[in-house]
Amino acid sequence: MKLTVIAAAASLLLAGLIGVAANGNLAFTAAAQSGAQTAHTENRQAPAEHTAVFTVENMTCASCPITVRRAMERVEGVRSVEVDYAARTATVHFDPSRANVTQIAAASTDVGYPARLAADQTP
Repeated sequence: MKLTVIAAAASLLLAGLIGVAANGNLAFTAAAQSGAQTAHTENRQAPAEHTAVFTVENMTCASCPITVRRAMERVEGVRSVEVDYAARTATVHFDPSRANVTQIAAASTDVGYPARLAADQTP
């Protein structure tokens, strides 16, 4: 009984995606073509991701990087932050259409850990 229900559901799903043309050949329906076109368009328009490395001051203990990471992650558009305690740096991956290096540095500075773009990078 369960197998029959699953088979019927699969048939209905496929019927919605694939149609049979008048000559008996399989043809994609407009909905399936539209979905494929949308996926292709979305891949082409994916926002670029930027990476910036910041030098971070005042990190004196093992919990400092956690505070820096959390502060930077709160900036809208920041995707990830890796803080290197030994090197006193933070590497940030972000969407440049939603965040910028000034906002990210300010977030760290505001919680007591002044941050600035590393010297070997241009804004």
